[in-house]
Amino acid sequence: MTGVPSGPFVHPALFYGDEDEYLAGTVPFVQEALDAGEPVAVAVPGENLRLIRAALGAGAGSVRLLDMREAGRNPGRILPGVLLAFADAQPPGRRVRIVGEPVWAGRTAAEYPACVQHEALINAAFRGREVTVLCPYNTTRLDTRAVADAYATHPTYLTAGSSAPRTSSAYAPEAVLAHYDRPLPPAPGLPVAFDVGSLPAARHLATDAAARFGLTGSRLDDLALAVAELTTNSVVHGGGSGTVEVWAEDGQVLCEVRDKGCLTDPLAGRRPALRDRSGGRGLLLVNLVADLVRVHTAPSGTTIRCWFAV
Repeated sequence: MTGVPSGPFVHPALFYGDEDEYLAGTVPFVQEALDAGEPVAVAVPGENLRLIRAALGAGAGSVRLLDMREAGRNPGRILPGVLLAFADAQPPGRRVRIVGEPVWAGRTAAEYPACVQHEALINAAFRGREVTVLCPYNTTRLDTRAVADAYATHPTYLTAGSSAPRTSSAYAPEAVLAHYDRPLPPAPGLPVAFDVGSLPAARHLATDAAARFGLTGSRLDDLALAVAELTTNSVVHGGGSGTVEVWAEDGQVLCEVRDKGCLTDPLAGRRPALRDRSGGRGLLLVNLVADLVRVHTAPSGTTIRCWFAV
């Protein structure tokens, strides 16, 4: 996309209204990367991925193509599992380009706040790096809140026919993070308290409940891993104790862990694991295995809720 600046990190929103505008905004961006020998990835919903693949023709074979409905079903997984994973794997000294579309019509009310938080955190995760992440937004299918949030999470934006990105006067990613860090709705059941001495019993109770609600096989293993990581974090970093609760809702099994700790790093769980460091992977693992993770943290304590499809 001619006109996107070549400074360090660049993060424009692309506002489009139909397929023609979508392809006009994304395909030249990808083609310019290919012409320049720059690594490029496209992570968008499957129906849009097919459009871009077809428009690129033979060039699609040189692009990392990912269906965001699968790779980014949990927005907390997109940074460590898609964007940073791709950028970190490239040779140093080369600009990396990515088309990432984490917000689409059909995202649930539970998913949407995590999507906006992800978009805000991209700016901190890539600050100072030679990376351009272009984020398309469908203005005809998304509501006005999603469009307004896009202006707040992207320092620049492009519209149909734009020759260069414009500065967003509404850009305020820290305010967005604070706005969406709200208490989660109360869980419906009875929480199980745990401390270091009762961790195994609490974990067994949680996984047994998930099995009764219909979670089986690898999905039950994923929930067991999430519960183990979160309860361990509570004991080690969250005041030594906490509560865990499991319930079923709308065809999914949810687990929630609460403790008295406070997450001070907004990128916790959203960075790829460091090879030379064994600790600090708990929340990352949870983001990688769960279908959705929502976090609320405050000086009084932290709540982490995870969703697993049955």
